[in-house]
Amino acid sequence: MRFYWLTLGILATWRITHLLQAEDGPWNLMARLRHAVGQGFWGHLLDCFYCLSLWVALPLALTIGQDWVERPILWLALSAGSIALERLLPEKTPPALYSEDQETNHVLLRQESGDVSSDQKSESHPHA
Repeated sequence: MRFYWLTLGILATWRITHLLQAEDGPWNLMARLRHAVGQGFWGHLLDCFYCLSLWVALPLALTIGQDWVERPILWLALSAGSIALERLLPEKTPPALYSEDQETNHVLLRQESGDVSSDQKSESHPHA
């Protein structure tokens, strides 16, 4: 087996597994698929990257492998390579950092109720 085919197999296994397990896909097809299969065997399979990579790697190993000795080893190697790639890649882009400065009294903002003089209070509430 050429290293080229091993690399392509690992990348293809990772890409298909990641698409099925973690992405919405075009027109939300993958999200709809995961929702449609529910919580049974297929739903649990689509939730687990490790499990799903074994099933995705199987047809690729059968196609890429040159003989029946190489294919089972290649099957496990493709799954392991895609799992290693998944672990090496960051899960998500971290959100942007956001912080607010402490509020300061501004001349255009209303004043706090404690700053209102007693004359203004008696005018606004004559029965107080």
